[in-house]
Amino acid sequence: MHVSGIITALIIGLIIGALGRLVVPGKQNIPIWLTMVIGVVAALIGTFIASALGVNDTKGIDWIELLIQVVLAAAGVAAVAGMYGRRRV
Repeated sequence: MHVSGIITALIIGLIIGALGRLVVPGKQNIPIWLTMVIGVVAALIGTFIASALGVNDTKGIDWIELLIQVVLAAAGVAAVAGMYGRRRV
């Protein structure tokens, strides 16, 4: 992977993290940097899952891959917000 690919993956991951946070209902008491990290990790894992399913390389926008990434980010935000909220009490 080239440097431009890594930078693109990070930017997409940041957007995925923000979308994942928007999907989760209620207020999440986690820092924005943690949301970004969750988004990057969700984007990477979602890409691997989409590759395994064979839906990562389609003509146009890869909607299924994007959906997988957002669902993973939302699950990650919800899980971390639950753990982070309990820890700070």
